[in-house]
Amino acid sequence: MQWTLVVPVKPLARAKSRLADTAHDGVRPGLALAFAQDTVAAALACPEVADVAVVTDDARAGRELAGLGAGVVADEPGGGLNAALAHGAAVVRAGRPALPVAALNADLPALRPAELTRVLAAATEFPRAFLADAAGIGTTLLAAMPGRELAPAFGTDSRARHRASGAVELRLDEVDSVRQDVDTGGDLRAALTLGVGPRTAAVAARLLIAGQ
Repeated sequence: MQWTLVVPVKPLARAKSRLADTAHDGVRPGLALAFAQDTVAAALACPEVADVAVVTDDARAGRELAGLGAGVVADEPGGGLNAALAHGAAVVRAGRPALPVAALNADLPALRPAELTRVLAAATEFPRAFLADAAGIGTTLLAAMPGRELAPAFGTDSRARHRASGAVELRLDEVDSVRQDVDTGGDLRAALTLGVGPRTAAVAARLLIAGQ
């Protein structure tokens, strides 16, 4: 069973503000784009993934991610992350109602296709399922089978919120790359230790050089 993944990308100029101690204002937009590019490229390389729909109103992000093979959905009605994900899921399901849908964070620069395959395969066992982030507080992936609403509840304490919504938590070992989202400098260092994609590696190398 192949999946459609919905990946939300906020305007790059406002992305990753919590990385201010690691990357200055002029670097963060490019870093956020690199995260998204490496995430989407890895997702599209996963045999379980039929396609990726990026939900964004950022022209640069849309152009670059479309160049990798993703579809682009306008962020409507502009009501925040969960509204964007619900809208993106509705758009892709209008054309592919028989495919399962999963929301995937755009800041997984160490994502490995084989590990994503394991997560999606496990998710097929439940009507709705989610994977907690490396910190054990948030969510990096929320999946819904055909006929079930995605019902995203991302944001503060989303692990608890998704569990309370009835989604089943996927408890898998050795899927660290699917859990390691990047919000802080510590998260970025953890992702670099796992091994990030080429675009993130290039931007991170410039950060390290500038910091010497």
